[in-house]
Amino acid sequence: MADEANRTAFMEIQGHMIETTGKLKQVQNQMRNKEGEKKRAFLTLEELRQLSDDTNTYKSIGHFTHLDDVFFCFAGRTFVLEPKSALMSEQEQKLKDSEAAIAGLQTSKEYLEKQMAEVENNLRELLQQDPGLARQIMSMTVM
Repeated sequence: MADEANRTAFMEIQGHMIETTGKLKQVQNQMRNKEGEKKRAFLTLEELRQLSDDTNTYKSIGHFTHLDDVFFCFAGRTFVLEPKSALMSEQEQKLKDSEAAIAGLQTSKEYLEKQMAEVENNLRELLQQDPGLARQIMSMTVM
């Protein structure tokens, strides 16, 4: 009876570990994406700062076929004339949003890492309580 309870506990712990690992990887991927967005915004701002205020600047807006003095197409993309100040404000906002998102994701990551440590500790305790279960797990082969 204790063997069955321990096996059930092991399966629950294993499921929680798999779930937590998946969430942790998802948060890490989101952090990498936000770091990339932050870097692009920073580099764009650096380039914009080097331009004089009267320089024509353009923003990519997708795919349109209409062309006039304000729009132009290049390689299938459409660009619209924007004041340098508007582009700088937009990039500064992207930078701030990315930093805020990264801070929130860092908090989530730390929480999930604590959960993972707790799950690992629970597994360690279970295996110490039931050496037979530990031997069974160690003898299992991965298919």
